[in-house]
Amino acid sequence: MANPHLGEREKSELVKRLMTARRAIRDAKSSADSEAEAAAHRAVDDAKRALGERGPVWWPDGAPDLNRHMAKNTPYAEWYAEVQRRRDAEG
Repeated sequence: MANPHLGEREKSELVKRLMTARRAIRDAKSSADSEAEAAAHRAVDDAKRALGERGPVWWPDGAPDLNRHMAKNTPYAEWYAEVQRRRDAEG
């Protein structure tokens, strides 16, 4: 989730940068250009950090950033396990 404190124009520009970088990854992979791919991955990371999707948290309530964790390794593990059990039971 992007930082909701970003202005619409800034967020739009950052999303454009992110999508351009993702396309650059695709293109570098298709041409087997490992240097270009590495640079594109760095550009994706830079854009995600600017959007607030990575890096320091932007929310002030002290809650941890669990975005890059598997649900089973978070305080939501019990809830997630129950959801999985229900799905498995439904078949």
